[in-house]
Amino acid sequence: MPEPPKAIVLLSGGVDSTTTLAIARSRGFDVYALTFRYGQRHTAEIEAAQRVAAAVGVTRHEVIVFDLRRFGGSALTGDLAVPKGRALEEMTQAIPATYVPARNTIFLSFALAWAETLGASDIFIGVNHYDYSGYPDCRPEFIGAYQRMADLATKAGVEGRQRLTIHTPLIHMTKAEIVRTGLGLGVDYALTLSCYDPAPEGACGRCDACALRLKGFGEAGVTDPIRYR
Repeated sequence: MPEPPKAIVLLSGGVDSTTTLAIARSRGFDVYALTFRYGQRHTAEIEAAQRVAAAVGVTRHEVIVFDLRRFGGSALTGDLAVPKGRALEEMTQAIPATYVPARNTIFLSFALAWAETLGASDIFIGVNHYDYSGYPDCRPEFIGAYQRMADLATKAGVEGRQRLTIHTPLIHMTKAEIVRTGLGLGVDYALTLSCYDPAPEGACGRCDACALRLKGFGEAGVTDPIRYR
């Protein structure tokens, strides 16, 4: 019996990346999870990613540490305020302060390097319908361009031993559809965290990430199992 193909899954510990991991597993991939401690204000999402990886039982989970606070330019890594209480229409009008310069380009580059050493040709990333209106590195055009670049950027690609596929299974889903998909695959969303500004007593409930998450669970007709302060 042949071994299952290996895949790198970018895992932040939120709803989207956790659902993406579950989808990769359901498609028969041997999953290697990749999480980043890049200087974001809190470690709660790292802890959520570790909970998810342990519960799902991935083959290997790596947490890569580097510090984007040295560059700043984002409410997640600098002194800018995290936007809160915004309407959905406001979220999609402009690139938000929570955008981290070139973050997904950096993340995918780490994933590409690991994929080449593992002999993997598949990377999963949980970008989705609500993200790409605001974040330039969550758009289909960016993903397509990165995939074309990746085939020229590695020894395995140039030699024809690797043709990378970047999977974006959530790209055209609403948050409610993502939640329903995950529940159908047995995802325990109590392990996850989506908040941009969490505290020990729970998620803030008012940042863009919390607002979209709560909207998704509400439209899916299920209760969000995490704690809000």
